[in-house]
Amino acid sequence: MFSAEVIQMLIKGIGETLYMTLVSTLFGYLFGLPMGILLTITDREGIKPNVVLYKILDIFANIVRSVPFLILLIVLIPLARFIVGKSYGSSATIVSLAAAAIPYIARMVESSLREVDAGVIEAARSMGASTFTIVTKVMLVEARTSLIVGVTISLGTILGYSAMAGTLGGGGLGDIAIRYGYYRYEAGIMAVTVILLIVLVQIFQTVGMKLSVHLDKRK
Repeated sequence: MFSAEVIQMLIKGIGETLYMTLVSTLFGYLFGLPMGILLTITDREGIKPNVVLYKILDIFANIVRSVPFLILLIVLIPLARFIVGKSYGSSATIVSLAAAAIPYIARMVESSLREVDAGVIEAARSMGASTFTIVTKVMLVEARTSLIVGVTISLGTILGYSAMAGTLGGGGLGDIAIRYGYYRYEAGIMAVTVILLIVLVQIFQTVGMKLSVHLDKRK
């Protein structure tokens, strides 16, 4: 069962899974981090309240997060085809993964920034610090440990989404599990793919937690 060809396939599956997870998380934070910051500062109790902007972002985040990932994957097939030229494979899956990750990450960032002591923010405002300075020099710095934990959780969640994308030819370990473990009834390959996914999540978790502890000691 575990011939050289199967082992090569599993190695390729690990590479595709890491590719989808890391790139999707990168794009997720590229858009989700600013969105989370805006959700925090435009809230009624934020440093720059803006009811209209907050409501728009809040509703958008709630709508996208309420759509099951498999349905979102199907809905975004035309967009994936437009961006990467095809509707299947790891690169196409990144489009849906990033779309699902953005509001999720935004909420994680919002939650982390809300943990920052209001007294620290008020002290910065009283010294005449601008909104940009407060966000970059106070809020993000004070919340860095929580933000790193959020990255760790996000990586695990997105990796799980990438595995689900295997049901529609998304590539990676999830695709291998579906094609061999489900359609061909090869339980051994299914078990190995599950173990590999667990190991990847544990690696992300361990690295993220150690980094967050390291940053916490520097406060």
